[in-house]
Amino acid sequence: MFYITIALLVAGFIFYNLLLVVHMREQCVIERLGKFRVVLEPGWHILIPFVDRVAYRHETREQCLNIPHQSCISRDNMQIDVDGLLYIKVMDPYKASYGIEDYLIAAVNLAQTTVRSEVGKLTLTETFSEREKLNETIVSEIDRASEPWGIKVMRYEVMNITPSPNVVEVLEKQMEAERQKRAEITLANAERDSTINLSEGERQEAINISEGERQKRINEAEGRAREIEILADATAEGMRLIARALEKPGGRQSMNVRLVEGYIAQIHRLFKEADIAVVPTELARVESFFQGMDEVARSVNQSGKGSV
Repeated sequence: MFYITIALLVAGFIFYNLLLVVHMREQCVIERLGKFRVVLEPGWHILIPFVDRVAYRHETREQCLNIPHQSCISRDNMQIDVDGLLYIKVMDPYKASYGIEDYLIAAVNLAQTTVRSEVGKLTLTETFSEREKLNETIVSEIDRASEPWGIKVMRYEVMNITPSPNVVEVLEKQMEAERQKRAEITLANAERDSTINLSEGERQEAINISEGERQKRINEAEGRAREIEILADATAEGMRLIARALEKPGGRQSMNVRLVEGYIAQIHRLFKEADIAVVPTELARVESFFQGMDEVARSVNQSGKGSV
């Protein structure tokens, strides 16, 4: 019974080393007697026990490596800490096995040095504004350097860019000064716009007043012109009516009576309102006539008395 158990154990050990199962997510590098033999794809494979062995197993899926943050100096001498994620994939298991001792550690170290080198070419502002360009440059540099390792760098993503406390303090002061400057510019622009609006309002008010005055004078002139036109038309109509009335029998006598009445009314008004006595020419002649008659009468009377 003991020997049977030993035989079964030996058979199981041989069968275990004889049969190899490679999973879908990996590839196996097989060595025969310490020398590279073949790279096995996923599936069932038969090995020679004690002759063939699995030297390396490589993950064929894309791998994500966390790149620890490292201190970098930007082109404008600003100290910042940068960390990120590196995505790689094994493309050649043979090179990944024999081209480098540990491609994972090598990829992380290469990413750190490349990040420091590329950040040193940019200013602090550019590291924030050109992050996509920084990622592409880092991927290109790492991929070219890692080609002999049999891996492919898929992409690199910068996670955090953290300035040092001194830089943060300087940036805060700069931002405060920038905000103050923008506030002063805004106030100056507002005051300028207010002055422009006030002057524009005053100019528009003056224009409106002048337009109103001009329109008023135009309206008054048109009113006077209309009044003169109406008076002229009325006078002309009155003259036509008078002319037609004069042509009728008794018209001229009526006109003379009307003129005399008006003449007498005007004389009465002058005597009543004027401070100086005004005597028409006809009345002056009448008065001279009576004065002459009075002198003649006195002469006649004196002559009669002498003859007696």
